[in-house]
Amino acid sequence: MKKEQQYYEESKAMRDYMEDMSQLKEQSFTIYDRFTLPNDDVFIEQLKQANVHILAITEDWCGDAMINNPIIRKIAETADVEVRTALRDADTDLIDRYLTNGGRAIPMYLILNEAGEVMTTWGPRAPELQQLVMDFRATLPDKEDPTFDQAQKAIYEKMRAQYVEDAKLWNYVYESFKQKVAPSL
Repeated sequence: MKKEQQYYEESKAMRDYMEDMSQLKEQSFTIYDRFTLPNDDVFIEQLKQANVHILAITEDWCGDAMINNPIIRKIAETADVEVRTALRDADTDLIDRYLTNGGRAIPMYLILNEAGEVMTTWGPRAPELQQLVMDFRATLPDKEDPTFDQAQKAIYEKMRAQYVEDAKLWNYVYESFKQKVAPSL
């Protein structure tokens, strides 16, 4: 069985992954270009001094990855931390080690130390975004309803639009990532 560090070594840098995206690329880059890190030198310096690297388990069709990847990339670049990407569906053995409520939810970020051991994980979304998703899903008809698929598609489009337009959501991602990662550094 491959270790997380081997997945990391075999994977693509986040910047290259984002350049090569075939779905949600424009939205991801809009967030990347517009997101400004909060004035938080302490966390960035902690991250920089910890000598860590990050493996993101992701896919380019994922709306949560669309918002999280650009923000985590910006944090990592500021702290001189390398982020690489492993595709969830290319080898499900990796994501199966990091299930969320029994599911293969992405993106999932593995914070690795110098030895390639997992120090902590973060993902798939900040609690405030989880609540937003739950609120949107609460408006859906039953799955047996003939309009379910159309309604679900419309909700996903609405969520993605809000992810791109609402900078407050980006700060939730930043704060959630910081709260989870900082104690393990």
